[in-house]
Amino acid sequence: MKKLALLFTLVCALAFANEAKAQVQDYNMALGLRFGYPLSVSFKTFITDPGAIEAYAGFRGYSGYGYFTIGAMYQHHFELGDVDGLAWFVGGGASTQFWNYDFGDYGSFVLGINGVLGLDYKFANAPVNLSVDWTPTFFIRDTFIDPFGGGYDALSAHYVLN
Repeated sequence: MKKLALLFTLVCALAFANEAKAQVQDYNMALGLRFGYPLSVSFKTFITDPGAIEAYAGFRGYSGYGYFTIGAMYQHHFELGDVDGLAWFVGGGASTQFWNYDFGDYGSFVLGINGVLGLDYKFANAPVNLSVDWTPTFFIRDTFIDPFGGGYDALSAHYVLN
C-alpha cells in the first residue's frame, strides 16, 4: 500500500510540475453517466483551461443493503500525444456514502478522500465526451481511517453542453 501511495504522489507531483499547453480540451461543461460503483449522474465543468471539477451522485442497492454516494473531484488535464481531443488527468477530491441494511435498521455514513487518474476524450464532430478513470479512495469511518478503502474504476459518457 505504501508503494501505491508513493506512486500516486509521484504522478501528482509530475502533473502539477508540467506546464499546460494552449487549450487542453475544447469543451466547457458536460453532463452524463458514470458507469462505476455506484452508477452515478455526473456533471463536469472546466474552471480553468486545464482544471475541471466533476461532481457526481449515485445509488446502489442489492439484497437488503444499499448506499447513496455524493462527491466531487478536481481534475488537472494534460495533452496526450498528437491526438486531438485526448488528454490525461490527475487530481483528487472527497465523497460521502450514506448506507443502510434492511436487517435491524442499521445504517451509517462514511467520508472518503479520493485520488483520481484517468483519460479523457472529446469527439471532434459530436457533442460526446468519454473518460475512464481509477479512483483510489481512503474511507474515514466512524472512529477510524480505513487505509484499504478501495480503488474504483469508472467509464463515463457525457453529453457536451456548450
